[in-house]
Amino acid sequence: MDREGGSNGGSCYYAVLGIRRDASFSDIRTAYRKLALKCHPDRARNQAVAGEAKRRFQQIQEAYSVLSDQAKRSIYDAGLYDPLEEDQEFTDFMQEMVSMMNNVKDEVGYLLTLYVRVKS
Repeated sequence: MDREGGSNGGSCYYAVLGIRRDASFSDIRTAYRKLALKCHPDRARNQAVAGEAKRRFQQIQEAYSVLSDQAKRSIYDAGLYDPLEEDQEFTDFMQEMVSMMNNVKDEVGYLLTLYVRVKS
């Protein structure tokens, strides 16, 4: 899988949902709901269209499942997410690393705030 891909045919998950990379959880959920209703296979009028609708719907679901989960989204944004990866230990390890990096970032922000207050 490349940085822009997934098992969704090479499309970026953000492009699949039609959202920006800095989209909020609310934006992601709204885009997903609109697309899920629009592209649901049960809405297809004939069999030829139903196959494509099912494929598109699966892409939408996959993109939403990754982007709506903050840990998976962080791993995806770092270019390390592979939906076909069977190694749960690696996924757990990467999620722990992302969590630790976020904690350090929070601590640095807190320390900078304290430093500014002391200097003021």
